[in-house]
Amino acid sequence: MLKTAILHIPLSQYAYAIDWHTLVIRIRTAKNDIKKVTLFYGDRADPVEPIRTNSIEMEKKASDDLFDYFEAKIQDRYTRVCYYFLLDDGKEQTYYYERNFCDRMSCGRTEYFQFPYIRREDILSIPQWAPGTIMYHIFPDSFASGHRMLTGKGKYVKEMESVTKLGGTLSGVTENVDYLYDMGINCIYLNPIFTANSYHKYDTMDYFSVDPCFGTKEDLKKLVQKCHENGIRVLLDGVFNHCGPNFFAFKDVLQNGKDSRYYDWFYHMPEPIVYADPPNYEAFAYVKEMPKLNTGNPEVEEYLIHVGTYWMNEVGIDGWRLDVANEINHDFWRHFRSAVRKIKPDAFFIGEIWEDAGTWLTGDQFDSTMNYRFSYLCRDFFAERKMKVSEFDAQIHKMILRYPWQVALAQMNFLDSHDVPRFLSYCGGDRRRMELAFFYLFMSVGIPSVFYGDEQYLMGVTEPEYRQAMPWTSEDNCYEKFKEWAMLRKYHPALKKGDYHTVLTDDEKGIYAFSREFEKDKIVVVLNNSDEAHTVELAGTKICLTGMTSEVIVQK
Repeated sequence: MLKTAILHIPLSQYAYAIDWHTLVIRIRTAKNDIKKVTLFYGDRADPVEPIRTNSIEMEKKASDDLFDYFEAKIQDRYTRVCYYFLLDDGKEQTYYYERNFCDRMSCGRTEYFQFPYIRREDILSIPQWAPGTIMYHIFPDSFASGHRMLTGKGKYVKEMESVTKLGGTLSGVTENVDYLYDMGINCIYLNPIFTANSYHKYDTMDYFSVDPCFGTKEDLKKLVQKCHENGIRVLLDGVFNHCGPNFFAFKDVLQNGKDSRYYDWFYHMPEPIVYADPPNYEAFAYVKEMPKLNTGNPEVEEYLIHVGTYWMNEVGIDGWRLDVANEINHDFWRHFRSAVRKIKPDAFFIGEIWEDAGTWLTGDQFDSTMNYRFSYLCRDFFAERKMKVSEFDAQIHKMILRYPWQVALAQMNFLDSHDVPRFLSYCGGDRRRMELAFFYLFMSVGIPSVFYGDEQYLMGVTEPEYRQAMPWTSEDNCYEKFKEWAMLRKYHPALKKGDYHTVLTDDEKGIYAFSREFEKDKIVVVLNNSDEAHTVELAGTKICLTGMTSEVIVQK
């Protein structure tokens, strides 16, 4: 028994509450090492000594490249739980508790693993609508200026020193809501729309006005209303880590230095301030035009929280995607979430965090993060074929198990975004690889997000290329395929909330099959990630797959 591989962490993704009387308990062991794990649990406040315990045989839930993961649900009347494990590798048995391993449990309850109390306030409160989301990510300047059209001509508003490159507007998005609805989209995420200098609008000048190049507040209200009439929710981009060079507080600091009343609104401002490349003050990625806000300052916190609640009240948005979320203090996000949720209890929060984000996903800050891990794995497997089927499957399980299950279901999965090359470019222009990856996006655990134009086969490696104009006049697209996959996901609860189980990994043939199951709905998904045709047999049924194709099997 490889004891060095055994791991359980209380009050983490290894132990969390689903509801007031349901605890999920997980334990990690070395791959193919442990045959059986039994979970013993009892009431921490049991008046009897020694306490009475119940036992559950844990299910081997998943495996990655190095480890197996066992899981069990404690569904009992207890709100205060203590527990330990019995592990069996077929040759020896050992108990595992908070302090150590042992051959016989002789310690008291206080030395067991503990879940002190299942408090209602601490249970993850992710919006119920989140797992059913099919998202479309829009870069406003590049999408539309009218019905199925984009001028392609930039704008400049001298009074605000605001600029765009391609002429997209909010009214243009509104005029194409039918296009999104027909494709099966039920949520849009807009990159920043507030008044700013650059075309990308990540250098905010005024958080309380819509950029004049994009339109007006009334245009935003009409967009949100039109979306809501069509069952589409709207998320805005909140850029609170930094502001732009023409933000009123920064302009005052540049002019007055330490004498400015806004001097402490910024995270680190030396004297004298050098507005140059690179700046001598804290900024986003050393960009002088994006000075870092001091969100630990109560005045700044109050100001930015007001931004969050203002747009919720004024236009009825449904949540926020939060930029550079991992560089802002945790208390700010806790207070921001609490204030916005008072206005809209089912508001959705997505943090821009490229790495593992467990510390932000414990229920008091974000509901989801941008799942770059998903995009990297799909790039390596589908686009560049650097991974074998078994390796991809192992890494997907590892990705899913990073977080509690409710969080995994709400992760924002995508293949490309406004910050990385188009996925089709990673595929070297091979549309079959791209389409197979997007099919997997719609079938897997988490929220599928399509960056505008992916359905139009957009390519691009540099920023101007992957933020290029939406090709509305092109008839060469895979729109109908995206629509078909979205309908599958909408129709089948298993694809929104179902468990993820490996059915087949065939490295030689490039065949991958997995199942999604929720209540009575069960889907088996089969992918052929090779150029050759292959026949596989699953549950007594022969399936013929040509190269780079897929199959969905609905099981009764």
